[in-house]
Amino acid sequence: MVKSISRLSPLFRSDAQGEILARVFLDGGARYSTSDLARLTNVPYATAHREVQRLVETNLVMTEHVGRSVLVRANPDDPAFLPLVELLQLSFGPTVVLGRLLSGVPDLEEAYVYGSWAARRLGEGGSPPGDIDVLVVGRPDRSLLFDTADAASKELHRDVSIRATSRETWERADDPFLKTVRQRPLVPITMGGK
Repeated sequence: MVKSISRLSPLFRSDAQGEILARVFLDGGARYSTSDLARLTNVPYATAHREVQRLVETNLVMTEHVGRSVLVRANPDDPAFLPLVELLQLSFGPTVVLGRLLSGVPDLEEAYVYGSWAARRLGEGGSPPGDIDVLVVGRPDRSLLFDTADAASKELHRDVSIRATSRETWERADDPFLKTVRQRPLVPITMGGK
């Protein structure tokens, strides 16, 4: 089965490339090994290695040797840095940015992007999404979620709304809203940098 092309990222060669670029360029200057990137983006090590080598060769990333590992991070001095960040924020950015921001929220167990952004990200046709809808599972403090949504909105240049549900309600899925969410595209958010 051929995977459909993301409506949000037709300029990238592959989803693997876009996911790796987003992780490196949108994760607040974090440094990553190739193994980290393979794990976080759920791609084979060989694929991550090829993508990292391309980035190194084009000077889009800087390398640092730490023990036997080579770590990469975005090169903010490269002329393509800012335009690439803006493009990544629109295409692959929501899950990376939200993962970083939500990792600081206690009592949060899982998080997903749903709605039009998730549908376009997974290849479903339609108009470009105007906002980002997020569902979190757990019992996080609502004021922290509001602050996180506000910070994500500023960074992604789109409205971000976050809705929370308890683990019990999510697993029961007898709520009409949650039934609809589960039947439509969901993009999981990996929380935490590494």
